[in-house]
Parts: sequence; C-alpha cells; structure tokens
Amino acid sequence: MNLDLKGKVVVVTGGSKGIGLACAKAFFAEGAKVAIASRSQANIDRALKGLSGAKGYAADLIDADQAQRMVDATERDLGPIDILVNSAGAAKRTAPDDLTPAAWRAAMDAKYFSYVNVFDPAVKRMSKRGSGVIVNIIGNGGKVASPTHLAGGAANAALMLATAGLATAYAGKGVRVVGINPGLTNTDRVAEGLKSDAKLNGITEDEALKRAVQRIPMGRMAEPEEIANLTLFLASSKASYVTGVIVSMDGAVAPVVV
Repeated sequence: MNLDLKGKVVVVTGGSKGIGLACAKAFFAEGAKVAIASRSQANIDRALKGLSGAKGYAADLIDADQAQRMVDATERDLGPIDILVNSAGAAKRTAPDDLTPAAWRAAMDAKYFSYVNVFDPAVKRMSKRGSGVIVNIIGNGGKVASPTHLAGGAANAALMLATAGLATAYAGKGVRVVGINPGLTNTDRVAEGLKSDAKLNGITEDEALKRAVQRIPMGRMAEPEEIANLTLFLASSKASYVTGVIVSMDGAVAPVVV
C-alpha cells in the first residue's frame, strides 16, 4: 500500500528510542524527511546512525521555549511540518502512598506539557497552511486507572481530551489530530512500571512481568514497530477522514466499547 509519505516533513518527539524511534524508522523507510527530538544528544546520535540524512534536535520539551526552538529549527532545516508524532515524555510510575502534590505536577509536566508545548505551535502553523496531521502517542493509563500510574494516567486522560478537542477545533482548517493508546509495550519504559508494580505487591520484577503478560488476552506485549505501523497509517492520506479518535492497542486487555 502506498501511504503517500514520500517527501513529507515528519517530526517525532521522543524519537531516539522506543516507540518514537520505531516511528521515525518507519517514516524514514517510506521516504519521509524525518526529524527526531530528545533531551539526550547521546541518544539522538545513536538513533541517527540508522537514519542517515535525518535531523536530530536536543530539547527538553517540558520547557515551552525549547519546544518552540525545536519546531523552528525543523522548519528552517527541512521545511513546513506535515506530520507531528508526539511520543516524548513518560510520567514516573509511583505507588499511591509515595505520591505527593509535586509528583502529580511532575507527571503533568513530563507527559502532558511536553506534548502541549510542541503541538501548540505546530497545529497553528498547520492550520494557516491548511493541512497537517498530529498523532499523539498517549497510553491506556488515561482510560483504565492503575494504582501505580495514577498521576501519569491523569496526564494521559488530559491528553485524550486535548486530542479530541483539537481535532474538533481544527477539522475545518485541514488539520487532523488523532491519538493512540498503547498498552504494555516492549520498551525500556516497561521496566520502571514493573518496579513500581513489584514494590506495591511485594513480588519480584520477573513475577510482575509474568502477571502483566498473563492479563493480556493476546498473550504478549506489543512491539514498538506495531505501534509505528498504526501511526503511519493514521498519518497517511489513506486515513484522510479519520480525526478526533483515540485508538487503543492493548491486546484486548480493556475490551470497552468507547
């Protein structure tokens, strides 16, 4: 299937590892002009070894000014952004008794504002040009509450609402906004969540992993490349009438209608 992504300018935040890197590689393979953003220059350098010709920008996206500069640099170097994939930031998983107001605030910074600070300038530029797609990689923690992911889940829930709201606000201006809610995915971030789960339940991390996988009807975690496959489709012209939706990819853990 030709996804018509060749030559498109694509920015992937959190693009140096995990789901973000899988997305960056997939867009690159389709012939897109790819830029990745990460807080770590070392991680960017490693990622770019497999993305010859792609651009990388070190930025802490919790800082709105740094996010703005990253967007400006991308458009200066590659041209107007056609597709933005937000995959940066992850709230620390914390047992309920360890939560503090500061931890809740940090979760919103890490997951919510790291997205807002990028999609705010991007969507306004896209709307002026009359075209663009934003894909927010969010997480099912915003839909199904987990004791060790309350603060991060609250940030995810806020992102889900922002995604649907932006889609409605900009649908008439040629911009589509969609979200993806991955469940347990085989990335480095899984380890942190398993540590919190193990601590809360008084079990080992290996046992926590075993229990987590047993709860997945498909019997396994998702691979980052599987999340990337859906991201590419939603960002492509083949999904031209899809906007304002959040698609769950959790292996049927939460088989809900809405």
